[in-house]
Amino acid sequence: MNITKRDFLRIGAAGLACMPNSLSAQTDLLSMTARVADIQLLPDDYGKTQIWGFDGIAPGPEIRVKQGARVQRRIVNDLPDPTSTHWHGIRIDNAMDGVAGLTQDAIRPGDSFGYDFVAPDAGTYWYHAHNRSFEQAARGLQGALIVEEPEPIDIDHEEVLILDDWRIDPETAQIADTFGAMHDLSHAGRLGNYKTTNGVYNLAKTVKRHERLRLRLINASNARIFQLALEGLEGWIVALDGMPLAVPQPVEGPFLLSAAQRVDLIVDVTAEVGSAGHIVQLSRDESFSQVAFEVSGDGTRARRGTPQPLPPNAHAMPDLASARDIALLMEGGAMGGMRGAMMGGRMSSTRDMMEAGNFWAFNGAVGGMDGPALAELSRGETVRLKITNDTSFPHAMHLHGMHFHEIAPDGSLGALRDTTLLDRGEVRDIAFVADNPGKWLLHCHMLSHAASGMMTWVSVA
Repeated sequence: MNITKRDFLRIGAAGLACMPNSLSAQTDLLSMTARVADIQLLPDDYGKTQIWGFDGIAPGPEIRVKQGARVQRRIVNDLPDPTSTHWHGIRIDNAMDGVAGLTQDAIRPGDSFGYDFVAPDAGTYWYHAHNRSFEQAARGLQGALIVEEPEPIDIDHEEVLILDDWRIDPETAQIADTFGAMHDLSHAGRLGNYKTTNGVYNLAKTVKRHERLRLRLINASNARIFQLALEGLEGWIVALDGMPLAVPQPVEGPFLLSAAQRVDLIVDVTAEVGSAGHIVQLSRDESFSQVAFEVSGDGTRARRGTPQPLPPNAHAMPDLASARDIALLMEGGAMGGMRGAMMGGRMSSTRDMMEAGNFWAFNGAVGGMDGPALAELSRGETVRLKITNDTSFPHAMHLHGMHFHEIAPDGSLGALRDTTLLDRGEVRDIAFVADNPGKWLLHCHMLSHAASGMMTWVSVA
């Protein structure tokens, strides 16, 4: 086999990231196959629905490792389209990030690619397709990646809950083939009409009264912002986007979970025996159960107090006094005031942009991976990024490869995150230490928005 210089550099970089253990031969990696499959997604009186899933299921197989362990998977592409797999929220070597067109070539049908990396941070993460992700993730190519703390925490058991919505044609029971629809690209994104948890509508779990549960919630939808609340459960938020909070925060009302975000809850079951606790989804004019916890009996008479914080993940702290200031202005979309933007190296009208399938711009230019970087960063420098949402829609901005702090109005650093939600007209400053070398994508995780202009990248030397 001939190894090119590019292959040698890629393999060498991956090996450095995985030290002190040496890389296994790619033939030894456990395989997962991305393939077409028919599953019973809708109720039994409907026919089966064709999905694209890892190993033919949606969500895909749960991957669970201990903190500091290696994740090794060979992704085999048995789909009709090229694909790649991104490991969302994991601070890993750039060559393993899975962004087709930026960190690797897409995996062609019939080919495979070996991913091999160390999971440095305990927490709740996920993996999903990252080539034409607005279609491939919506067809089911995603799953949970759980990195366990070194020592068990004080709970009775845990549940991984992947929230999703599917756009289903009720006449055929199939996923609506409306990917790239102009309305989705230019408005709020692809919103589904069938909401599931772990691929199940009205998911129910059996619990006991006063049990303490850890709930790992993952929003795997294309664009939906879930507004959630607890009923018959007393809870605390203990981690956001995989990163532990210094102090658990009581859940005292509704909370938002945007596309790609995760939240870890510790909850005590307070509902009476014979009834149920619920994760409730709230909408404009109604509320309903997203997940029901049916109480079958008493677990213990004693209630535990406020949970202890999860052990923190080691992370460099930003130095705001020496931070480099960068601005990111989001423009465009329906009902926006943008008259045009740079596209393909020239100034283009909104009509020209629309004909090319582009509706959004960053800093006056249609975003993409083939354009210049938003910023060339030195390794170890602190970055203060001011994001302005000058559009009529919310956007969930995701940074690959590094976590960041949201900066409060008083200048204090908030919790670590990898995805931040900005409502229309909102301005937010985030800060991070550029401590992971490589090319890292920065994009809206309303995936139709990313496909139509809301995508850029930063380079860390």
